[in-house]
Amino acid sequence: MTVTRVMRTLARLVVLVAGIALLPAALAVERDPDSHFFMPFLGDLRDELGEARTDGRKGLLVMYHFEECPSCQRMRREVLNRPEVQDWYRRTFRPIAIDIRGAQPITDLNGKTQSERAYGRAVKIRGTPTFDFYALDGARVYRHVGGLFEPADFLLLGRFVAIGAYNRQSFEDFRQATQKGS
Repeated sequence: MTVTRVMRTLARLVVLVAGIALLPAALAVERDPDSHFFMPFLGDLRDELGEARTDGRKGLLVMYHFEECPSCQRMRREVLNRPEVQDWYRRTFRPIAIDIRGAQPITDLNGKTQSERAYGRAVKIRGTPTFDFYALDGARVYRHVGGLFEPADFLLLGRFVAIGAYNRQSFEDFRQATQKGS
């Protein structure tokens, strides 16, 4: 074998190894949050809660956001587009999005109808994203204000609510205890 052939063979081997090393990143498929995380929302929270009950979910998850919100965009780009996050949340909760600057009519759990903007003010949304978790009886059980930019942390938040840990401790304490136990 000539030196040139050896060099070509080595170059091909390097390209092959590099391609294999990049394969997991190439297989990490991202999916649009609007079609794979959030359920279609027609504006009636009572209907959404009824669907959650019918489907055997733990409750309803509402993400309050607005289009220009940098943290909301980052959550969509880095967390809500992940298949493992989408699949787990859709199995466990019924996730919907409400634009706090929007005009779509919202019927709340008491039957009152108002715009998304007015509803956001009525439920005292002060920062975005805000995540409200509702039990099947319509009671808001937990509110998380602000983004969680690691998929594992957002999944942990869902687990924290799903198992009722919010009744015993803060999310931060739960996260620390969970990390120590890992």
